[in-house]
Amino acid sequence: MPLIETQPDALATMYARSLFELAFEKGGQETAEAIGGEIEDIVEIARSNPSFSEFLASRVLGVESRDESLAKIFEGRCSLLVLHFLQLLNRKGRLSHLPPIVAAYDQITQEHFGLVEVDVLTAAPIDDDQLGHIREKLSEAIGKQPVLHPYTDPSMLGGLKLRIGDQLIDASVSTRLQNMRERLINRGGATIRGRSGELLDDTSGD
Repeated sequence: MPLIETQPDALATMYARSLFELAFEKGGQETAEAIGGEIEDIVEIARSNPSFSEFLASRVLGVESRDESLAKIFEGRCSLLVLHFLQLLNRKGRLSHLPPIVAAYDQITQEHFGLVEVDVLTAAPIDDDQLGHIREKLSEAIGKQPVLHPYTDPSMLGGLKLRIGDQLIDASVSTRLQNMRERLINRGGATIRGRSGELLDDTSGD
């Protein structure tokens, strides 16, 4: 049985909010974000490792047995808060719902701290100074603190693309060239139509 990959529902949000409040109470924004990173890493491991995913989601394993296994796997490898949270989910039979809980936690974190996740796609890797410049400009434009995730896309000729949620802002060289091409075609068509109109006017005048 795989992990349940659904959008966050009321139950997932409830668990996520409880974890967020405990993390924030313990260490403010830094701890809240660190806890979010830990549970995201666990979900990513499960997605890439079918055996681990089955361990988390299986209904065959007994609660006590899995509880002990969770302690052996994660003690010293993650915070106690995350370990205890995983054990709580196990005892409540909700461990398989970890992906929507993690998604809900991310939403709560972004809303609470005024954050927004932004994917930055460029043709070649960019340095911290360039990322800082992009972050500053985005913050001015959207009024929120952007959390940037840089990626490279070798198919791009240059420039950059920004993905904010389901919105793609494309400032790549290939897109600008395509837009230029379309404008030239449209202008050329308009010029031809205009000259044709002039010719028809001249003909009708004769």
